[in-house]
Amino acid sequence: MSATLLRGATFTDGTRGNVRIEDGCITSVTPSASGGAAEGADVVDLDGYVVLPSAVEPHAHLDKAFLADLVPNPTGDLLGAIEAMDRHRDVMTVEGTADRAERAALRMAANGYTAVRTHADTVVDHGLTSVHALVEARRRVANVIDVEIVALAGWPVAGDAGADQRAMLVDALAAGADVVGGCPHLDDAGTRSATETLLELAAEVGRPIDLHVDETLDESVAGLAELAELVIATGFPHPVTASHCVSLGMQPIGVQQRTAELVAAAGIGVVALPHTNLYLQGRDHPSAMPRGLTAVDRLRSAGAVVAAGADNLQDPFNPLGRACPFETAGLMVLVAHLSPAVAFASVSDAARCVLGLPAVSLSPGSPADLLAVRAASLREAIALGPSGPGDRLIWRAGRQTKF
Repeated sequence: MSATLLRGATFTDGTRGNVRIEDGCITSVTPSASGGAAEGADVVDLDGYVVLPSAVEPHAHLDKAFLADLVPNPTGDLLGAIEAMDRHRDVMTVEGTADRAERAALRMAANGYTAVRTHADTVVDHGLTSVHALVEARRRVANVIDVEIVALAGWPVAGDAGADQRAMLVDALAAGADVVGGCPHLDDAGTRSATETLLELAAEVGRPIDLHVDETLDESVAGLAELAELVIATGFPHPVTASHCVSLGMQPIGVQQRTAELVAAAGIGVVALPHTNLYLQGRDHPSAMPRGLTAVDRLRSAGAVVAAGADNLQDPFNPLGRACPFETAGLMVLVAHLSPAVAFASVSDAARCVLGLPAVSLSPGSPADLLAVRAASLREAIALGPSGPGDRLIWRAGRQTKF
């Protein structure tokens, strides 16, 4: 692989410099006044660009992407979206789903993502259609973005009633899914029983687990604390991710604090999903409409890793979305009150940590997974989301991605 010199880029601290890339890694970072070591390197002029770690999408549903006009959700809430999908399973063929997923993944890659974790509906009445489709889409986009697939189990999953669902999960993993997933808060057997069942299955097959947890504003639902307790008690040996965790944001401060400390102690990565939860949650709340978001600040203060994702992309769960990391970061600024730097870290550094990917920094030895965006600062990039021709340049493992 030839060397590349990124010359004259702006860094997040406002200074400017040059970044040299060789064999997929950053080999040097020097002040722009030095001119940079251009010998044997292809030079890319980044005057007017901010250079950042590339983005990582920690929670997507590529199998549902772009279904908003085909699968309406008249009620606009979570159960309405689930029921809409159940009524329209016929539109989710393997080929059609693979085409939509490919389109979504390519848009993500062009916007600055170099990896995405996507959930695939793995329910009895849908079979392995989504898994097969996403495996095919992953093959098609392998040259521009890494795709990890979570087998998203339906319910019930616990007890005798869940035997078929558990068997389907095992089949999904054999068919190409990478991670065990599910929705314990929707299980007929109760949150704790479903969580325990899914953890046991993931331990048996030796896979990470990523659960939809407490996607509700009902403050009595405490699946996140139960998950943390079970992970600690069982010594679950693989990475654990808890996505959504909305009810935590409704609970008293003392409960939030205790749960956050448990989550940090268990090493659970949390994924906040502002787009979809702001859209779905709170429509029938008896008092003032709350924010459909987990307790981001409480979790971070306790030492838990909190990433942010876009979740759904123009489907019954969220009719909007641009597959853009700056859109997600912007929502985390507005809704979670994060600084622009911390908000972008939630879609890059923290998301990378949740997925178990190597850390990326502008320092020698770091993987060269980089995003250069035409802007004067990171704050301006989040505010404006530049998206014209040449406004975003992406390097993945040291190679510039071409579209």
